[in-house]
Amino acid sequence: MNPTTSKVIRGDCIEEMNRMNPESIDAVVTDPPYAIARFRQGDETWDAQAIRNQAMHATRGDLSLGEGFERWCQRWATSCHRVVKPGAHLLVFGSSRTFHRLVAGVEDAGFQIRDVLMWLYSSGMPKSRRLPGDRATALKPAYEPILLARRPLDTTAEEAASHGGVGTLDVGSCRTHGRHPANVLFSHSPDCSTGRCDGNCPVSRVEAGGYERRAGTRLPLDRVFYCSKASRRERDAGCESLPAHKLNLFPRAGRRPGGEPRPVRNHHPTVKPVEVMRWLVRLSCPEEGILLDPFCGSGTTGIAAALEARAFVGIEKDASFAAVATARIEHVTESRPAETQGSLEA
Repeated sequence: MNPTTSKVIRGDCIEEMNRMNPESIDAVVTDPPYAIARFRQGDETWDAQAIRNQAMHATRGDLSLGEGFERWCQRWATSCHRVVKPGAHLLVFGSSRTFHRLVAGVEDAGFQIRDVLMWLYSSGMPKSRRLPGDRATALKPAYEPILLARRPLDTTAEEAASHGGVGTLDVGSCRTHGRHPANVLFSHSPDCSTGRCDGNCPVSRVEAGGYERRAGTRLPLDRVFYCSKASRRERDAGCESLPAHKLNLFPRAGRRPGGEPRPVRNHHPTVKPVEVMRWLVRLSCPEEGILLDPFCGSGTTGIAAALEARAFVGIEKDASFAAVATARIEHVTESRPAETQGSLEA
């Protein structure tokens, strides 16, 4: 596979991975469903209950939602384990509520648990019922855990590092002003501006006491990696020819009387920032390696792979999301200089 080639496959990720050659993938970076809500797209419902039903069908047992999610994670992680090379890393986004089930499922599939990264942000919306007396049923999310796992090495870490392939992390390409990369990533508050952070920004909060003055402003020292969350422009880039959808992620949020959700081209509910995904791609996938995302969604991992000149294979079950992913990756691929362009197969 050419190092700059991208491919988006529409289908069930377990079935598609079982068709792939064993030990052919260098890294996996993915953002699967978290099993915390039900998201309806067309006539299909996908997340907590659907995951439980799939796991029950596979095991012929009566499972709780948590148990079903764990079994389901073990199933797709087992397929990942088969297709990745020994020493290959797996990076998986999760939710604080179900992360323990994700970790157990991935470990039972044969991966070694290496670390947990934390992606902090300040712009999450509380998915909570509003009750009398200023009471609620949940807190506002401000971080997502990212599991870092690895298929066991078949050699030593020193030998793996000397060959520049899988088995080790490329900390050199992920340093921030020469500092060793940390296991915490940050997104700025939407109220931050160039040269100054909002008081509620996680970057300014964590970096407190580590400031320098430049051009009359106080800026946090660059000790960790941080970027902004995905903007609407970033989410929709390349999707101009696709149909618009109404995306109402927070139906309980305040809206003017009679107001309707704004139509969007990229209607995926959980789009990650491109820069965050690029950092994870550089960290885990060697140069000229092949990156896999079995839950491709709207294709942000594929965009990151294209920008970092890694070959990419994405799998997406939903036809409309696969179309968005194809359009977004194609847009980035066509925008790159001609000598680094790859081909895209849908």
